[in-house]
Amino acid sequence: MNPEVLQSLYGHLPDLSSVRIRSINLNWRGPTVTLRVDLPSFPGSPPQEWIDAGMDTVQCQFEFLAVERISLTDWAPPAVGGIEMTPWGRERRMRVGFSGSGSGSGSGMTLGFDCYESVSVRHVSAFTIQEDGSDSGRRLFVSKVDARRHTSLPGTDEKTFYER
Repeated sequence: MNPEVLQSLYGHLPDLSSVRIRSINLNWRGPTVTLRVDLPSFPGSPPQEWIDAGMDTVQCQFEFLAVERISLTDWAPPAVGGIEMTPWGRERRMRVGFSGSGSGSGSGMTLGFDCYESVSVRHVSAFTIQEDGSDSGRRLFVSKVDARRHTSLPGTDEKTFYER
């Protein structure tokens, strides 16, 4: 729906074959699924502010609307794998699938659902991944509103960040 922010950073839309899913937000209004993901690569020409701050990972949210038939198994965050989106069934619908491995041995995640055909990209930010793989610490947001409101990842109870 709004690929411009990612295209401005990468020059193209990044490949989603090796993303790290950090969280899943299910909202009955819509119904909506929001995935918070680390993109698989850092931009080749990131903003100078990101370079100066030593940032090495880009994270964003993908929001899917009018979700039906959701299935989630083996949830062991963070999970690394590929997101696939393919046209499905009725007009203007798609099937979203993710299958990936988790942080523990033998763990992983499988997610699937049907939804409206567009995806909204939200809350694009950069951070330095921690030694333990966590995404805590200082964060620089692309959106001026997010940058004014947050200097780190908000808690999951922050509805204006994780919901509409």
